[in-house]
Amino acid sequence: MQQLLPALNDHNLPWMDTLHPIVVHFVIAMAVISVIFDLIGVVLRRPNLFEVSFWNLLFATGAIFVAIIFGQVEAGLADPYGGSRAILNLHSTLGWSLAGILSVLTGWRYVLRNRDPETLPLPFLAAGGVLAALVAVQVTLGNQLIWVYGLHTVPVVAAGRAGLI
Repeated sequence: MQQLLPALNDHNLPWMDTLHPIVVHFVIAMAVISVIFDLIGVVLRRPNLFEVSFWNLLFATGAIFVAIIFGQVEAGLADPYGGSRAILNLHSTLGWSLAGILSVLTGWRYVLRNRDPETLPLPFLAAGGVLAALVAVQVTLGNQLIWVYGLHTVPVVAAGRAGLI
């Protein structure tokens, strides 16, 4: 019988290594730089930075869905153990929540940009601060999954396959 799916490697993945962390770094960078450019634009009265910020926010919103697709596939192929189960569930939930938040902020920003591209209201800047804080939490959770629990690392996958964890 022919196998429909590719065999899993020593990372427990059908591809060479995890792709989610690669894609998600674009989301992190674009979302955070969007907030930073908004703040710099307001403080230094440089509204031209708002345009750069808008495009970063827009691309972060698109990229987060690609990151979520890879993240969900890789989470499904992970063999979480101990405390990593709860962290992985929280990380997944927060990832989907951030996709919604980014989508709402991008829509809000689009409306603001069309009304007056030269200004940003304080509530939008505050929402950007909340976004940056949530991204920091999400990064911390992702780091724990990789650097504390070692999900998809060769030694942890081998230990799981051997029934040691």
